[in-house]
Amino acid sequence: MLTRTLSAAIFAGLFAGLLVTPVQQAKLVPLILAAEVYEEGGAPAGHDHAASLALVSPALAHSGHEGGETTTLVESRTGGSILANLVLGCGFALLLAAASLAANRPITFRNGALWGLAGFGAVTLAPALGLPPELPAMPAADLAARQLWWLATVGASVAGLWLVVLRGSTAARLAGLALLVAPHLFAAPHPADLASPIPPTLAAEFAVASLAVSALFWVLIGLGAGLASDRLVRNERRAAALSA
Repeated sequence: MLTRTLSAAIFAGLFAGLLVTPVQQAKLVPLILAAEVYEEGGAPAGHDHAASLALVSPALAHSGHEGGETTTLVESRTGGSILANLVLGCGFALLLAAASLAANRPITFRNGALWGLAGFGAVTLAPALGLPPELPAMPAADLAARQLWWLATVGASVAGLWLVVLRGSTAARLAGLALLVAPHLFAAPHPADLASPIPPTLAAEFAVASLAVSALFWVLIGLGAGLASDRLVRNERRAAALSA
């Protein structure tokens, strides 16, 4: 069972990483490039764009640039985005696989989307309520403080979902709800000066698009894991029937 689960997770990560990349390139990269036009006009000194965007996806992490053709820049990022999405997809799929094994509830094609949405809710959506996806030239608080809040929120959200969904007692569900709410009672770290050259509409569009692409990513991971797991189970049963 462990081998089957790990194989399904690797397949799911590669499957989702490949499928989400063109969507990412079509929906997110143009917004990032548009923001970099404003960034060149005066990005706040010391702002780590790669780190802030990595809170959404390492595939979006990048740094400012000087000169060069836009086409060359996009092409250079595309290969890195594909590789990062494959690695990130496999990592997220392994997290789902670990949760599935711990809960003793297999991921199937029928429930794969729900598993994916649970992962999206805990790892992406919950932290985004305090730290929404950011574009270049947007001000940001201290990186270590943001990472600490992000990790605490993800941990509390995972534990909360576990108690709410997988535990039947009322006390466990109440405790789970408390964990889901707790991180948001403490304000996420933000800079004192929120001034930015990025138009608010562009920032809002990027935040919405990032969350939508991330949701798609997680759903594809869940469906891919379920599809692969179902197929492996059928193959195992067929092999057992032939050897009987």
